[in-house]
Amino acid sequence: MIMQKPAAGSENTEIPGKPTLSRDWSVSAIAAGFLAVLISYSGPAVIFFQAADVAHVSGDMIASWIWGISIGAGVSGLLLSWALRVPVITAWSAPGTALLITLFPAITLNQAVGAYITAAVIILLIGVSGSFDRIMRRIPPGIAAGMMAGILFQFGVNAFKSASTMPTLTFGMVIAYVVFRRLVPRYSIVLVLASGVILAMLLGTTNIGGLELQLTTPVFIIPEWTWGTTLSLALPLVLVSLTGQFLPGMAILHLSGYRTPARPIIAATSLASLGVAFFGGITIVVAAITAALCTGRDAHEDPAKRYIAGIANGVFYLIGGTFAGTIVMVFTALPREFIAVLAGLALIGAIAANVTAVVREEDHREASVITFLATASGMSFLGLGSAFWGVVIGGFAYLVLNKA
Repeated sequence: MIMQKPAAGSENTEIPGKPTLSRDWSVSAIAAGFLAVLISYSGPAVIFFQAADVAHVSGDMIASWIWGISIGAGVSGLLLSWALRVPVITAWSAPGTALLITLFPAITLNQAVGAYITAAVIILLIGVSGSFDRIMRRIPPGIAAGMMAGILFQFGVNAFKSASTMPTLTFGMVIAYVVFRRLVPRYSIVLVLASGVILAMLLGTTNIGGLELQLTTPVFIIPEWTWGTTLSLALPLVLVSLTGQFLPGMAILHLSGYRTPARPIIAATSLASLGVAFFGGITIVVAAITAALCTGRDAHEDPAKRYIAGIANGVFYLIGGTFAGTIVMVFTALPREFIAVLAGLALIGAIAANVTAVVREEDHREASVITFLATASGMSFLGLGSAFWGVVIGGFAYLVLNKA
């Protein structure tokens, strides 16, 4: 068992050596894990349907894709959270999935699977070498906080933008959040979730008719390797996974006081990626946005007990993978506005914590604000997202403005 000692000055205390689920579990931590899965299925998973439409694949194959990413994320996140006693939230590469839309149907599904395997091996070698950990240690805390605040900012804003299309649902959930935050802060998000579902049903905006449980049968895909897919999919997949997922994902863990090295996390997720690739599952990575739901006070007041949220997240992913077709239908039955408002309200604590960290670092506050603005802009250049460029631009500003 690994002893996890947080950084000096963090809210953590040293975590004792042996976890006891019966003592550490809590409704708030389990709810945080569930919300992370809910948001993943109703947001990034939608990209899979777009890619499947372009590739002209069958419904069974789509279910196999969802099975792959769910089982891969579930197993790796559950085992890592248990072994490290840290809320390690895993998911799949959403930017990588978006790449598929631009490549299908020019490449075959077999070639895509070959590229997945190549990408997993490359990421595994990078993780085992320890080079990613060395990069993380060089990023100033204010720059990391600026990147995370920028990523989460749009989710907070979108919660209130939903008022233009569904005002009753939006304002009802916001009022519920404020009231429950005052009365029962630890369970406020759980109660907001329940309130939102009830409101959506009363407003007639749900479509839950015809739902039934169906076990998913994964479809084995024989991989095929080509230089074209290696260059056009495998290498870009490595780049966007490291810069768009592992970089912010590890940053949120560190900012929450968990100084877990990236090596075991990247190794475990890469091995999971290798396993699920044969069934259409794209690269498994550490999550960033949904991780913020499970690493803060809303998951549990005691940082040493938040690992339960990671375990719960893994369990819910395993359930989702087992009933992939049904679970996707459940999540798509809820209005998009419900998911947007729930995500925004659930992330308020994480947004506040990171914005505070941005302005707290006086010696590089300006560089941190630059990082925040660049990341929040949603910019994209040379195929790389705003999280990467936010760190690059903010890091450049830090070096110039703070040079002795």
